[in-house]
Amino acid sequence: MFHTKVIKCNPDSIDQKAIVEAAAVLDKGGLVVIPTETVYGIAANLLDKSAVERLKKIKDRPEGKFFSIHLADKTDIEDYAVNILPRVYKIMEMFWPGPLTLILNAPRGKSIGLRLPRNEIALSLLWRVDFPVIVPSANRAGQAPPVNAQEALKEMDGLVDLVLDGGPTELGHESSVLDARVLPFVVLREGVLKKEELLEVANQKTVLFVCTGNSCRSVMAEYLLKKTLIDKGRNDVEVLSAGTFAFFGMGPTRETIRLVEGIGLDASGHHAQKINLELLKKCDLILAMETHHRDEVVRIYPEGKDRIRLLAEFVKLDSCDHEVHDPLGKSEDFYKMSFQKIKAAIDKLGDLI
Repeated sequence: MFHTKVIKCNPDSIDQKAIVEAAAVLDKGGLVVIPTETVYGIAANLLDKSAVERLKKIKDRPEGKFFSIHLADKTDIEDYAVNILPRVYKIMEMFWPGPLTLILNAPRGKSIGLRLPRNEIALSLLWRVDFPVIVPSANRAGQAPPVNAQEALKEMDGLVDLVLDGGPTELGHESSVLDARVLPFVVLREGVLKKEELLEVANQKTVLFVCTGNSCRSVMAEYLLKKTLIDKGRNDVEVLSAGTFAFFGMGPTRETIRLVEGIGLDASGHHAQKINLELLKKCDLILAMETHHRDEVVRIYPEGKDRIRLLAEFVKLDSCDHEVHDPLGKSEDFYKMSFQKIKAAIDKLGDLI
């Protein structure tokens, strides 16, 4: 029986030679024990059938129970998952990289588990390879997952080809598992992350208002909806605003600040942001002020077109004109008229979301 090779790997100053060697082992169908922030895991090339069968035997994994893929970057999620819900992106923004495995829809009606670890050794290895890597915990069935290389080696010596010893794991407990295929999301395993903190994010919808510069109309809408939600005692909606041609960090117009002050809120600290794909993907509902704003959002994010509507049209505002026209540079009365039109729409919106 051969003995597994062990390489010490300092997470604060990673020896890339060790990473290259580990990547080569995986490429040839070998198994490598690596640290994550939770526990040590056994890395294998998912595309190598012999490596996967070898891993199944070690883990005594029954047929039909899949291994989760570990990712090097958040954007890799779209290489494996389909029909990704907006709140998945919110969960990713909050908890990735970190101790959370997401169960998502995969092509051909299948499901897949994905995780983005927070350990630098694991991430260095994942960045080095060009194939999907699965990393179940480095223990036999029924045994506790190892939190250091010595514990892993007790069970894995002679069964795996290489161990990267990165010292004790940061958290010492398994990742949480969240089924995010359909709403409402379900916590399948409560690990480092507790059920309550996961569901608090998972159950919160996001509404985005869009105008041109994100300095007047969309800001009015954002604060009017925030006020409505406060009055209703609701904290299950995140309210954001952005512009199609916004200058990052620019503040609201003086007229907008005064109108928002009139409802008891302070918009003076608002900073403009421009719409981008990452922002749009996490929104359950995107409400534009004018048709050209909606068209620009659809151009950037065509997959989300069913969630992109004109504000006045969405709430069925009693108006022959469903566009909220830009008050910038116009009179104070025009500002007030725009504000009142948006307020009438928000009054209805508060009962719809």
